[in-house]
Amino acid sequence: MRYLVAGSGGPGFASDEEALEILSNIVLPNFSRLIELEKKKKIIAGGLPVGDRSFIFIVEAESNDELDKMLRQLPMWGILDWEVTPLQTFSERAKQEQLAVKDLKKTLEK
Repeated sequence: MRYLVAGSGGPGFASDEEALEILSNIVLPNFSRLIELEKKKKIIAGGLPVGDRSFIFIVEAESNDELDKMLRQLPMWGILDWEVTPLQTFSERAKQEQLAVKDLKKTLEK
């Protein structure tokens, strides 16, 4: 299954010391984990909207549970607000629409 994942609302920084702490210990390790998931083909595509503190990516996972575990392993999991949208493939939707057309034709022929 594919999912559209968006994480937003990251922390601001009250001082340069806090910025250094959060960037070094949370943000950079988060990027490392996302890059690792890209290499493993779990993240199919994604990136950051320019100038924004958010992440948007498409994930390939076998189940909701697999995706949940994947997100919980991200260093920024507890800091961001997450929105997950399951995606239907184009071919799956096309099959549904073909069936709808078939049923409509039958209805109109009566």
